[in-house]
Amino acid sequence: MISNLPLFNADAVRQHRTWFLILGIVLVILGVLAIYYDLIATVISVLVFGWVLVIAGIAEIVHGFQTHRWGGFFLHLLPALLYLVVGALFLGYPLLGATALTLFLGAFFLVEGVFEIIGTLRIRPPHMVWPILAGVVTALLGVLLWVQWPSSGLFFIGLAVGITLIFRGWGWIMLAAVAGRISKDLGAGAAHA
Repeated sequence: MISNLPLFNADAVRQHRTWFLILGIVLVILGVLAIYYDLIATVISVLVFGWVLVIAGIAEIVHGFQTHRWGGFFLHLLPALLYLVVGALFLGYPLLGATALTLFLGAFFLVEGVFEIIGTLRIRPPHMVWPILAGVVTALLGVLLWVQWPSSGLFFIGLAVGITLIFRGWGWIMLAAVAGRISKDLGAGAAHA
């Protein structure tokens, strides 16, 4: 059963640390390439997202026809049509899709940052300067995306994917680097937690 598996197995980490290192290096390289070729990474990301939406739309339609007798056919059909239309638009016009997604992300970051600042000021947690700073940075990112829009749509998604890959890869590299020093007791303690 999955619930009986330990959350952390120090022996397995030590045994496979070379693979963690290789994975980390590959992710960092892909992240650097995504940042350097941000337009290509943006287009690829939008195309993948478009295919995901098209496949989801097809799955919704198939499921709707399979279960049409329960009375919720339109609960499947309407979202399916939306998925198919938006997915097809992303596939047909990936740069337009990227600019639209970037505009949405700019609004999302601005609102998220403002909410984080307001929430922190309302709750007043200890060391509240850090959540406020995070909110300011997030809101500023949203403003910058809007100010630079539509040109920000040509690079932002690729840049974000690249940064994510670099940090994820660096995490795996760091795990591989400390794998030899991980105590067996730590692995055993995590299994009992």
